[in-house]
Amino acid sequence: MSNSSTLSNGNGDDLRSPLIPKQPKKVTMDQMLEKYCGEFGWWQFRHFVLTSLAWALEGIHTMVMIFADREPGWRCSTNRCDSTGKSVCGLEPGSWEWLGGSASSTVSEFGLICGQKYKVGLVQSLFFAGCLIGAGVFGHLSDSKMGRKGSLTIVCILNATFGCLTAFSSDYWTYTLFRVLSGFSTGGTGLCAFVLATEPVGQSWRGVAGMSTFYFFSIGIAVVSAIAYFFQMWRSLYIASSVPSVMLVIFVLPFIHESPRWCLVRGKVDEAMKIMHKIAKSNGKHLPEGIVLALDSEVNDNDDVPNSQSKSNEAQNGSILDVLRLPLTRFRLFLAVAINFFSSVVYFGLSLNVVNLGTNLYLNVALNAVAEMPAYLLTALVLDRLGRKPLAIWTMWFSGIFCLAGSLMKGDGTWKVVRVVCGVLGIFGMAGTYNLLFVYSMELFPTVVRNAALGCATQASQMGAILAPLVVVLGGGIPFAVFAACGFAGGLLVIYLPETLNRPLYDTMAGMEEAEAEKPSILS
Repeated sequence: MSNSSTLSNGNGDDLRSPLIPKQPKKVTMDQMLEKYCGEFGWWQFRHFVLTSLAWALEGIHTMVMIFADREPGWRCSTNRCDSTGKSVCGLEPGSWEWLGGSASSTVSEFGLICGQKYKVGLVQSLFFAGCLIGAGVFGHLSDSKMGRKGSLTIVCILNATFGCLTAFSSDYWTYTLFRVLSGFSTGGTGLCAFVLATEPVGQSWRGVAGMSTFYFFSIGIAVVSAIAYFFQMWRSLYIASSVPSVMLVIFVLPFIHESPRWCLVRGKVDEAMKIMHKIAKSNGKHLPEGIVLALDSEVNDNDDVPNSQSKSNEAQNGSILDVLRLPLTRFRLFLAVAINFFSSVVYFGLSLNVVNLGTNLYLNVALNAVAEMPAYLLTALVLDRLGRKPLAIWTMWFSGIFCLAGSLMKGDGTWKVVRVVCGVLGIFGMAGTYNLLFVYSMELFPTVVRNAALGCATQASQMGAILAPLVVVLGGGIPFAVFAACGFAGGLLVIYLPETLNRPLYDTMAGMEEAEAEKPSILS
């Protein structure tokens, strides 16, 4: 008989096998990505690009108002008209006409001039009010049973639907209603896309990936500028600008996976593991047997708790109330809300203020979009070197300085060019802040409440965006002065936030609270 023959008890059982089967090794999502699957390989790159295309939709549906609600040029049509003035308010009705016809914009078709001019700022503010509501609703839904991908699918379908319906508005108030509904869906687009795109990315790449999502937003602004150049009638513009949403739903969303982090916190460990195996295979890695995902609150180096005792198979629920109950997260939330508000006032205010600069509208919008891209690149390059906190402070103050300079520039000619430059540099700085805050805010809260907290921060951004059009209609140097004050105030508040560079992306409130308790202060 061979010495290698198997020892048995007569029933065929191997007596050398352990009586208790070896338990799988539990690791967190970040650990699995770093050690076995790859933090940012081909799978994450493809998933990131496809998901972030939704950001272009947000840029399109937001900035289309600049062109649809513009005030066209006019000319005299009779001898009773005095063309030397800058306004038609004092002219006799019927003595002048709009260039391009009354259907060229909502302003000319609905008569939003003179005493009705406030309605332009009103409809734009109400759009952002819709964004505020949508951010809260879809932030909650994407954390719940609907998930990140399900919520993103719904908002993209609604974007296309409401965008097309807007083109058939019969009057100003119908137009306003559809713009509010468009804002409702748009408010959830970037939020859902951002979290879905960045959650499968490893810790060392998360900051760069998060900052890069806003390239797509800027691309969307440039795209809508090009669309508006070819479709200068406002009704055809709204239909044409809704086509990209339809294309994304049909040709992109079917190839996007759900977030494995969301699957984990919802108790769908098997589904999360299937996605992780796909990530490893696509990245040329190998995920060995005996490795299983677990929540960060369950994992430590010396604990191998059997799966039957694990909470990973139970759905972990969280809401904004949980964020408010914990002093640590409550303090962070209040700061994030205020900072996002100030940042949004400046960013959207400078974007919309191009109508007051008296230069080529299409070129200015495209120029602002192009100016944002170097800001994203620069902040992404130094994000992991300087840290989130100092970068947020200095980009806000950089923008504030040039907004202050713009408020002091009076007159036409050379000063008009200087104001344009101040506006471009102001949006350069605030664009860097605006997308940095998404990364920063995401890292401040655990997965179980991340979208709910981000929803609140996004709602604060929409509140700032609601205020921005009302500031812009004041004209003169007032908008620049308000934007400067907001930039300086926001930078001061960032000082009180903690640095999140090289900190884990926590899954649960308990896991984050336990880790943060080891730090001497939440302000460190």
